[in-house]
Amino acid sequence: MNITFTEGWYNIKGHPTNVAGMTFRLVEDYKVAVTGEGYITVEGGTQPGFPDRNIRIKCRQGDYTLENSATVPQGISMLKALKKPTKNSAEVTDFTQIKVPDAVVAHQSDEAIVERLRNRFQVLQDMTQAVKEGTVRAMIVTGPPGVGKSFGVEEVLSKQDLFNTLGNKRPKYEIVKGAMSAIGLYSKLYHYSEKGNVIVFDDCDSVLLDDLSLNILKAALDSSKKRTISWNTDSRMLRSEGVPDSFEFKAGAIFITNIKFENVRSKKLQDHLAALESRCHYVDLQMDTDREKVLRIKQIVEDGMLDSYEFEPVVRDEVVDFIVENRGRMRELSLRTVLKVSDLRKSFPTNWKSMAEVTVMRGTH
Repeated sequence: MNITFTEGWYNIKGHPTNVAGMTFRLVEDYKVAVTGEGYITVEGGTQPGFPDRNIRIKCRQGDYTLENSATVPQGISMLKALKKPTKNSAEVTDFTQIKVPDAVVAHQSDEAIVERLRNRFQVLQDMTQAVKEGTVRAMIVTGPPGVGKSFGVEEVLSKQDLFNTLGNKRPKYEIVKGAMSAIGLYSKLYHYSEKGNVIVFDDCDSVLLDDLSLNILKAALDSSKKRTISWNTDSRMLRSEGVPDSFEFKAGAIFITNIKFENVRSKKLQDHLAALESRCHYVDLQMDTDREKVLRIKQIVEDGMLDSYEFEPVVRDEVVDFIVENRGRMRELSLRTVLKVSDLRKSFPTNWKSMAEVTVMRGTH
């Protein structure tokens, strides 16, 4: 039997680790210790970085779900299905990503991690530039939410498109967010099919998980010199928009997602994503632990992220220290959270911490 925690704690080498979202093999059900604290005994070796023995996870009764072990995939970034499959979709269509414990990067110094992250984001910028220039056809960018994936891509594209913006011309790139149908994808690719254009699919995972959409993308990103996309079903919508039933796609594409392709366990979905990955460069920002996210936050704040707030250095540090000290309780440990807390510090200088307790943090009871 597997158990997935919605909240829970375990000390790894003296450091409290939040196990929210992690799945373990259950050994013994919920009990209350003489100290009054509740705990559940699990196999620690189920998750990387945890002791390879039975361990006790501190939690409250009800802060977990029990599931049959045959139906729950295991692993460092286990993906859990949230929606039922549709007729033309892969086996799962929506995911939440499980956090990796800090122990996984315990052997790396802060300086080494920061340097690695800087290098990864520099690669992201350089590859975006290459897609814009047409020397690279497509790129997949994966990493946790709120760490600057989208900003890095959009910053490069907007700089490259500055003359179109100043001349009130249509930009040569578009960022597509949210769900998109196969016919909507076909139409969008047509309107941005010319050389020099770039389409960015930002957390638009529906195009990765639908059979028909994926076949369209495979044609658009094929390695052949001429990439022809066809729509072989009569469509009034396409006719009304003047979209032909076949066209050549010469542009580039960038996919920004929270899904780590190599950790997906569904065989059908693996095949879908592998077909796309084989046509794209794959950039994993490698920022899966809280420690890496905290170092990323400190790096970006140091680089001027909060300059517009005009905080004194001591106030800026106070905001960052508050997030770091309470990182286990933050609803999302990300750059977006830094901005939210900074807004509170600016608007409510005397009671911003109590406001943050309510708006950006999980409760303690």
